Amino acid sequence: METAQLAAGIIKGERRALARGITLVESAREDHRVQASALLQHLPRDRQALRIGLSGTPGVGKSTFVESFGMMLVEKGLRVAVLAVDPSSSRSGGSILGDKTRMDRLARAPNAFIRPSPSQTHLGGVARRTREAVALCEAAGFDVVLIETVGVGQSETVVAEISDLFLLLLAPAGGDELQGVKRGIMEIADMILINKADGDLKPAATRTCADYAGALRLLRKRPQDPDGFPKAAMVSALNSIGLADVWGDIETLTAWRRAQGFWDRTRAAQARYWFGQDVRNALLEQLETPKARAALQSFGDKVAAGEMPPSVAAQSFLQGLERREGSKS
Repeated sequence: METAQLAAGIIKGERRALARGITLVESAREDHRVQASALLQHLPRDRQALRIGLSGTPGVGKSTFVESFGMMLVEKGLRVAVLAVDPSSSRSGGSILGDKTRMDRLARAPNAFIRPSPSQTHLGGVARRTREAVALCEAAGFDVVLIETVGVGQSETVVAEISDLFLLLLAPAGGDELQGVKRGIMEIADMILINKADGDLKPAATRTCADYAGALRLLRKRPQDPDGFPKAAMVSALNSIGLADVWGDIETLTAWRRAQGFWDRTRAAQARYWFGQDVRNALLEQLETPKARAALQSFGDKVAAGEMPPSVAAQSFLQGLERREGSKS
């Protein structure tokens, strides 16, 4: 299928075309990268979906929340896309990609689209091409794109450079679970949702919610937040309790940021950030060519043998890399 034809299918909202487009932008093959760039150029830039990043501690019920929340939005008449990033094995490089099977109701909904993707070696809780996959979903006319990250960690803050809002899911009595996360992920969260606030766990959820509400008040107020945000709330994804209130808060926060100009400024800053990342990635890819790997091996052997200091060897390698690139142009 030609790039223009594929783009036309995506713009029409054809699910098969969207799936093929995401497969293309996720590919690492050089010819596919050229086609992916051409595909992105064919897409309209005036379609914007609400991008919601979502992360949480292991076992907190992220997939259950995404399915219940997504079903609620679909029932409101919205088109919902879910990009679920699955961790890849550091040994084999493979991923289970089981998120779609855990969201069987949402997967069958006509106005929903679920795409699991492997994180591969990319840090930050998202796949390297998640941003481009989001752009394809927006071009396909989805109203909301839910980006489910790998799981809580210091590097999860990268999702803030893709999403308009960031939701952090925690379990009741899970205060110690954020000790390894520190302030980073707390500072980017727009809402902290205490899940499983039902049955015997509800009292614990109430206490945990109060604790995090107090912690959020201690953080410095962000200029992009109206009064009352960021906030902590209780939900039960299993019983669909509190989800409508969460959506109401999201609409309130989104409307305020649009009216105050923060929405457009944030989108512009994110575009600039990803431009820089793409430049860095392109430079790193130059190190993967056969000549570059051979030069790295040669200079590495000299450094190991004590024939050259590491800094001198690095400078010589980079100068040789510049000469090779200059001769190509």
